[in-house]
Amino acid sequence: MQTIRILSVVAVLLALVACGDKDEDKVKPPESAEKLYNEALDKFSHHNYKDAVKDFEEVERQHPSSQWATNAQIMSAYSSYQAEDYDTAIGTLQRFVKLYPNNESTPYAYYMIALCYYEQINDVGRDQKITEQSMQALREVIRRFPDSQYARDAKIKLDLTTDHMAGKEMEIGRYYLRHDDYIAAINRFRTVVENYQTTTHVPEALHRLVECYLRLGVTEEAKRYAAVLGANYPASRWYRDSYKLMSKFGGLSVPAAAATDAALAPAADTKQEHAEELSVPPAAKTSWWDHLIP
Repeated sequence: MQTIRILSVVAVLLALVACGDKDEDKVKPPESAEKLYNEALDKFSHHNYKDAVKDFEEVERQHPSSQWATNAQIMSAYSSYQAEDYDTAIGTLQRFVKLYPNNESTPYAYYMIALCYYEQINDVGRDQKITEQSMQALREVIRRFPDSQYARDAKIKLDLTTDHMAGKEMEIGRYYLRHDDYIAAINRFRTVVENYQTTTHVPEALHRLVECYLRLGVTEEAKRYAAVLGANYPASRWYRDSYKLMSKFGGLSVPAAAATDAALAPAADTKQEHAEELSVPPAAKTSWWDHLIP
């Protein structure tokens, strides 16, 4: 009986101790937002980006109303960006701009969204959906924050992205031209000329249009594009190539001196004269085309 009583007392004491431990756990204060943030920042500085993302998210979870939480969202997105987890970064940034449209970090968030798309742009041989998304996001930065440093950089990247898109159109156009699908090729080259006028691909696009229309025997159109090429890019290799084609297959009367490269690239003050010489020729031959596409 005495033994039973002793065991009962011990059990009660153990229960009280356990309750005390639980109560102590309940009152234990959470870590401060600053401490959590600095721990996440330390992991970021050591390039441990995936763990940094988790820790920055913990700042927001435990202290959602603090300034640390808004900073942590941006840093979480930037950590994902550094880890090349662009989809996660974009999702975090899009949520940020919705929650804090007027925050001082909002321009940077929009810029980072554009940068995440921009970093994923593939070579011209692949699907260009990401390129289009990058262009849209870059334009959004320029539209919303025209006087910011982010807009200035976005304009540079937009020019590069636009040139990339034009390059894709050129690649497809060359493919159609190689396979004698001249109408499809013309559509691609005209897209470059009409929609990407500031890119480096326009002179070649104009020359390819001369090629296509000569192949089809539509020499008036070939003449028109050759004249545009000569008027705008008289010193380019593409004008020299077009001038050769028009001289040989487009009915253009060429003096003997035109056999030299210098004669095939008229000076600016004579380019209009050469453009006016372009005349309607007989139907173009097609046996000479295969070697023209690089």
